[in-house]
Amino acid sequence: MEAFMKGFLEFVREQGVVGLATGFILGGAVSKVVTSLVTDIINPVLGIVLGAAGGLETAVIRIGSIEIMLGNFLGVLINFIIIAMVVYFGVKGLGLDKLDKKKIK
Repeated sequence: MEAFMKGFLEFVREQGVVGLATGFILGGAVSKVVTSLVTDIINPVLGIVLGAAGGLETAVIRIGSIEIMLGNFLGVLINFIIIAMVVYFGVKGLGLDKLDKKKIK
C-alpha cells in the first residue's frame, strides 16, 4: 500500500494534477463572472443600440413563421470571446505557457 501511495503522489507531482484542478475550479468561477458581465451589462446596452426592448436576448429576425434568435446567439458568442480572451491573457500574462513544457532528462 505504501508503494501505491508513493507512486500516486509522484504521479500527482509530475503530471501537474493540482494545477489542473485549480485551473478547472478557477475556470468555472471566471465563467460565472463573464456570463454575468455579458448578461447583466453588455446585453442590455447592445439591446438598446439594436432596438430590442428586453435586451439583446430578445433580438430576433423573423423570416415568415421562422424566428432566428440572433440576440441569444450573439450573447453566447460574446461570452465565449471574453472567456477565451481572459484565458489567453491570463496564461500569457502570468507566464504559465512556459510551465507546460515537458522536462528533458
